[in-house]
Amino acid sequence: MFELDGISVLKHSSIKIKKEKIIYIDPYKIDIPAHDADLILCTHSHYDHFSPEDIKAVSNESTAIIVTADCQKEVEEMGFLKENTHYTKPYERFDFDGIIIETVPAYNKFKEFHPKEKQWVGYLINIENTIYYIAGDTDKTRENSNIDCDVAFLPVGGTYTMDYIEAASLANKLKPKYAIPIHYGSIVGDPECGELFKELVENKNTKCEIYI
Repeated sequence: MFELDGISVLKHSSIKIKKEKIIYIDPYKIDIPAHDADLILCTHSHYDHFSPEDIKAVSNESTAIIVTADCQKEVEEMGFLKENTHYTKPYERFDFDGIIIETVPAYNKFKEFHPKEKQWVGYLINIENTIYYIAGDTDKTRENSNIDCDVAFLPVGGTYTMDYIEAASLANKLKPKYAIPIHYGSIVGDPECGELFKELVENKNTKCEIYI
């Protein structure tokens, strides 16, 4: 039986996956420095997704990091080991001690905030044959409408990303085992966006978990 354990949405779009390795995605507003990250993934360079202060709060001397190329200067200043630092764009693949990570495009179709030419990303993380999709800041696109995943973390706050209606439409297309709304309730998106998203997820085999 598939169980959703070891998953935390810390705040906004900040996610922690604690399995055989500890992975943070877009760490932001970390309350208590833990310095326990084996791997950090950042989807793009906006301050609420690439926050040097919060990256420092979860990283240690052996932490590996995968970020988009426009974060290079700041990453170098943080002192990550060269062999632990990876710059990425869409359609790349990494093998992190058996955890397979693939990048997919994340962009706005009709808004100016996340242009496709920036080559910002979402992530597919395959851990123990469970695939987690972290969409990043994106709209529903041709590329992410064909993703195969077990758990989908989807932005629902609107303005800078898809809203809860579009996100629910994507969840209904993907049919993951779990759909988890993120990117609402603080910087953008009303606190009830998560529940509104949940009401629109129609597939009976998709369970919607609310963490925010």
